Amino acid sequence: MDSSNDEAVDIIVTNVVATFRTRCHLNLRTIALEGINVIYKPEVGKVLMKLRKPRITASIWSSGKIICTGATSEDEAKLGARRLARCLQKLGFKVNFSAFKVVNVLAVCSMPFSIHLVDFTKNNRPIASYEPELHPAATYRIKNLKATIQVFSTGSLTVTGPNVQNVATAVEQVYPLLFECRKPLCK
Repeated sequence: MDSSNDEAVDIIVTNVVATFRTRCHLNLRTIALEGINVIYKPEVGKVLMKLRKPRITASIWSSGKIICTGATSEDEAKLGARRLARCLQKLGFKVNFSAFKVVNVLAVCSMPFSIHLVDFTKNNRPIASYEPELHPAATYRIKNLKATIQVFSTGSLTVTGPNVQNVATAVEQVYPLLFECRKPLCK
């Protein structure tokens, strides 16, 4: 970040989405009847299972594919996925935990200044877009990091990316561009 400005920007991870496979067929009706904290959705063909610690929600399909959402770190997502696999083993399924992958990370952070979105979009035209009629934020996409940043005029950022490292790198890359377009402080 800019060495002349020594204010630190805290990046808070709010959601981590991860997937894994059980490598066995799962009977959703059995999970719904015998499992705890379960919601059966037969019209969609899945079961929702919630864990309290770590606080995650899992979508379970009969093919054995499971998507876990709600974790606040990659380690917490893996721990929750393993606990979920253990719960399924206790229900009598021959679960083999495999193909764990963090798919998406959502984080928020706040800049110590407000941002003039029109200037920011003009300066970064091909990769930044701002449609105030549709959404109050400017969208900035970084292709090589596969990250998308929503920039609000208040200085708040919402960042999505494939992992925590890419999210942090995206914020570091966009900070100098935002600093150029900051609004002057009113006194």
